Amino acid sequence: MLTLAVEKRDIAAATLSSLRTAGLVPAVVYGAHQEVTPITIDAKAFAKVLNAAGEATIVSLSGLGAALPTLIHDIDRDPVTGRTRHVDFYAVTKGEKVHVAIPLAFVGKSAAVEAGANLVKVLHEIEVKADPMHLPHAIEVDLAALAEVDDQIHAKDLVLPHGVELAVEPEEVVALVQAVVEEKEEAGAADISAIEVEKKGKEEAAPEAAA
Repeated sequence: MLTLAVEKRDIAAATLSSLRTAGLVPAVVYGAHQEVTPITIDAKAFAKVLNAAGEATIVSLSGLGAALPTLIHDIDRDPVTGRTRHVDFYAVTKGEKVHVAIPLAFVGKSAAVEAGANLVKVLHEIEVKADPMHLPHAIEVDLAALAEVDDQIHAKDLVLPHGVELAVEPEEVVALVQAVVEEKEEAGAADISAIEVEKKGKEEAAPEAAA
């Protein structure tokens, strides 16, 4: 389990902009059994944890008394720089299931794609319900199931770890294979070419008629 050091934040002691200038990220932690608590986290430390955990892995917060297992619930980023401006952590309780979007990892090879068809990845993450202590880091999608054009992989086809349930419709399409459609030359372009050739022919014939 990843650990992230945090400090309680006095919302009246410093402005959010001053915290960010100091290399800190303002954040908040809350949950069904956790009161809303403003906190600060080191920006670089958080970036490392996010890179390693993503948003579907338990992160244990230290500095609030007993270690607090949480999920990264929401991240607010600067639209220009992409830097993290604020983070919401959701405190989880062992045994109580949570709804989380788990990233999909596409593995294997599709015979249809190898033959030249197009692979369309409809989803890149899937909503599931599970005990937070047993959340997978990713769920694999085996592309070998896409053997022919128009084959599809549905949510119900995914192999989920024990204790993890789908939180979407079973028939929701995850990935599919389509035939490659060749672009046809527009008729208008051919017509313009014919007009230009015809016009050129008349211009060349004009001097002969005058002679």
